[in-house]
Order: sequence, then C-alpha cells, then structure tokens
Amino acid sequence: MKEDQKIEELFNNLQGSFDIEEPGEGHEERFLLKLSNSDGVVKLTPKKNNWWRPLSIAASIMLLFGVGASIYTSRPSIDEQVAKISPEVSQTQFYFANLVDGQINELVNESTPETKKLVDDTLLQLNKLEKNYKKLEQDLINGGNSKLILSAMITNYQTRIDLLQEVMDKIENIKTFKNYDDENITI
Repeated sequence: MKEDQKIEELFNNLQGSFDIEEPGEGHEERFLLKLSNSDGVVKLTPKKNNWWRPLSIAASIMLLFGVGASIYTSRPSIDEQVAKISPEVSQTQFYFANLVDGQINELVNESTPETKKLVDDTLLQLNKLEKNYKKLEQDLINGGNSKLILSAMITNYQTRIDLLQEVMDKIENIKTFKNYDDENITI
C-alpha cells in the first residue's frame, strides 16, 4: 500500500514534466548522421547469406510438383476399379445397396424392446456380410475368376435381402403375437 502511494506521489511530482511532443521532421536522419560521424564507432553490417532464398524457392517448387504428381497418380477407389472391370456390377451394386439400406432403415425403425436382440444380431450378421463383400471386391480387382466372384457378390446381396426379409417377418409375428396376447387379457 505504501509503495503504491510512493509511486503515485512520484508521478504527481513529475506531472507536467514529461516530454509528450513528437520529434521534428528529419529527426531520425539527423540522429543517424550524427551517429555515423562520431569517432570510434564501428558499423555493424549484417552478413548477407542469400543462398537460402533460391533454395527455399526450389524446395517450394519441388513440393508443388510432388503434391501435383500424387494427385494425378493416386489410385482409384475400389468401387472405381470394380466399375472399370465390370460396369454392370456398379449398377447392380447401386440397386442392391439402396434396397438393403432401405430395409435396414425399416428394420431399425421397427426395433422395440422385445425385438432389440433380434435387430442387433441381424445388424451384426449384415456387417459380416459387408466385410465378406469387400473381400470379394478385392479378389475381383486382384484378378480372380471374375464370373465366379461376380456371382458370389450378387449372392451376397441376395443373402442380405433374404436375411432382412426374414427378420422383418419375425418382427411382424412378434408384434402380432403381442397384440393377440394383449387382446386376450381380461381385467
């Protein structure tokens, strides 16, 4: 507290004696001229190493070429490679994938506490079938027997659709049985 009072008292005593005016025009040039004219003063000039500038430009250009080359030589996705091998597969895959996705959404919407285990097991099986399908795609790209692999890919989608249809039928049976039980209970 006493230190604050001392500092405040010091500023109060110095009030009005601060130089708040800006130096006149050309002040810096006059100061530098006086500084350079004084005896015994050694001028320090920065050492010029301009070798880094062309090197940084060259490195930037190489980086741009590297990025450009990686963009143009990037490998196509698996779907693009499969479409290149067999365009019909791409169209069939699109059709089946939309059908399966629609049924999965319907299945998830029908999930109730009574059917939760059944829905979860079905989603797990569908995940396994999806992984199997990805392996088939990779086999097709690697040059396996294309007719056999394409047949297996279609069978994979048909299996998914059949599984989903069977589960939806079971869910309908569960709902019907539940409604039937609720109707027969008398109070």
